[in-house]
Amino acid sequence: MELKQSNETTNKVSDHKTSKMKHPPGLYMLFCTEMWERFSYYGMRALLVMYLTTEFVSGGLGIDKVTAVKMYGIFTSLVYLTPLAGGYISDRYIGHRKAITIGGIIMALGQFTLFSHQSMTALYIGLFLLIIGNGFFKPNISTLIGDLYPEGDKRKDAAFTIFYMGINLGSFFAPLVCGTLAENLMATKQAGEIIHYGFRYGFLAAGIGMVIGQVIFNLLSNKYLGDIGKTPVVKANKSSDKNDANKPLTKQEKNRTIVICILTAFVVVFWTGFEQAGSSLTIYTQQYVNRNVGGWEVPVSWFQSLNPLFIVLFGIPVSKLWLKLANRKKGDLSIPTKMAIGMIMLGIGFILMVGAVMQRGGNVQDTAIKANMLWLVGAYYLHTMGELCLSPVGLSMVSKLAPAKIASFLMGVWLLSSFIANELAGVIASYTETLGHLEIFGGIAVVSILIGLILLALNKTLVKMME
Repeated sequence: MELKQSNETTNKVSDHKTSKMKHPPGLYMLFCTEMWERFSYYGMRALLVMYLTTEFVSGGLGIDKVTAVKMYGIFTSLVYLTPLAGGYISDRYIGHRKAITIGGIIMALGQFTLFSHQSMTALYIGLFLLIIGNGFFKPNISTLIGDLYPEGDKRKDAAFTIFYMGINLGSFFAPLVCGTLAENLMATKQAGEIIHYGFRYGFLAAGIGMVIGQVIFNLLSNKYLGDIGKTPVVKANKSSDKNDANKPLTKQEKNRTIVICILTAFVVVFWTGFEQAGSSLTIYTQQYVNRNVGGWEVPVSWFQSLNPLFIVLFGIPVSKLWLKLANRKKGDLSIPTKMAIGMIMLGIGFILMVGAVMQRGGNVQDTAIKANMLWLVGAYYLHTMGELCLSPVGLSMVSKLAPAKIASFLMGVWLLSSFIANELAGVIASYTETLGHLEIFGGIAVVSILIGLILLALNKTLVKMME
């Protein structure tokens, strides 16, 4: 009898430990919601520059390339600016869950507006709705992930890794689905050449994806999230000690804040180069890269799936590498070192694009002369590995170093780096027509590697300030 009771007690303890190791179901619900939102955003983004530059009679808007890449840069930069306002409103007035629903609905309307009519008016209204909707959605869904776990829970890092996989799963499939609709299934062809693209149907698919994500979220959130995210943070924290908020920052907190701002400035350079994927790299792929595989031409938009595919394939191995390094006697690589490696890898990726340009004989305008697509695949691979050294590390850095009372503000500062970078990326891409791809790709390569080396030189100073 005593043995039986002992076994039952042991089983209960074992079950309790197992449940503590498992992630809450709410994580996977949010995983699916974010996956479909990213499907919507990246599906549209993969087509945007092509839609802008393609002639009106062929299904586009007939905008010149310089203006198109500038518009692309403005759009993608504003997407990272509005989350500051969306986060502020949700924290104080409506709560995270309402903000996600409002944002999702507005973004779906934006995609359907792009689908509704082939015109500049529909374009401006659609992009405006996408910018506003993203402002409500983006800063709040990540917050809900953190709220699922108590403070200090060791599962939290793994949870964000799983969530990051959801982001990139949606980003991977989006260009494949939306691009296939625009460039194959809904396109009109004559003698194997596209005479009219089906961009509208790519936008329609993106809108439907957003609706699916919202249906999942609103049907299952009460069941799997309970009351998490329903109450605005300010109301929930009314009982907290107000004196803490009035205390000045300590010397250590000031140093850590300075480090966050310095690294954010370096990150601007990385994202400026990285975001060429949707502008100058897309145009170069469309005009000058040999996309034929066994007599079949790979859609231009499909190359936008390489980055998320590489993240899905290498994200977990890279995180295991950091863990293995952390278990050494020397410990893990420092945050500035990892970010510097990311910068250098971005630069090497653009060196490969210089190789693609040189294969064609330099800045030759003849579109009949094509570069091997392996140059482009290699560049996307290196850019992705650079991203894995920099982006997740940066988010972790801000969450660890930021003083509690200005943590949200500093996370906003980190997001502002993407806002500035996307704007700069559009400006730089607009010069490819006048300066040439060789100069643009080569210039980005040199600057990225140089900035990476400077960051390595500052490593000891920054680490000392962080401790």
